[in-house]
Amino acid sequence: MTSTDEKVGYLPEGKRPPTVVDAAEGVEEILKILEGRWKLLILFHLFGGKLLRFSDLERAIPAISQKMLIQQLRQMEIDGVVRRIVHHQVPPKVEYGLTDWGQALCPVLDGLLKWGAMRDAYMKPDQ
Repeated sequence: MTSTDEKVGYLPEGKRPPTVVDAAEGVEEILKILEGRWKLLILFHLFGGKLLRFSDLERAIPAISQKMLIQQLRQMEIDGVVRRIVHHQVPPKVEYGLTDWGQALCPVLDGLLKWGAMRDAYMKPDQ
């Protein structure tokens, strides 16, 4: 089903087509969510529906400090990429996993990897 503005060929008042600036700002906003030295590495460890405890993530990324891991996880939780699951038991157990929106990043990042792999073919001088 198409929207009314598509059927009649004009946009209602107050609705305008996105501009190049709108698109650039939108991409910049999303890239800020992924900004940070460790966020992509954390994401790759959580892809596939994995639930990992804080200590599991620490072991998986030995170069990251506890403080930085906490900061990155909190920021990704605020941004809606990671979910924190608290199990009320003794001793307390907390696991981290991706939200559905965070999991949806997997094919996007795969696309970036494929694009990056094509670089050599485009950088070769024409023969």
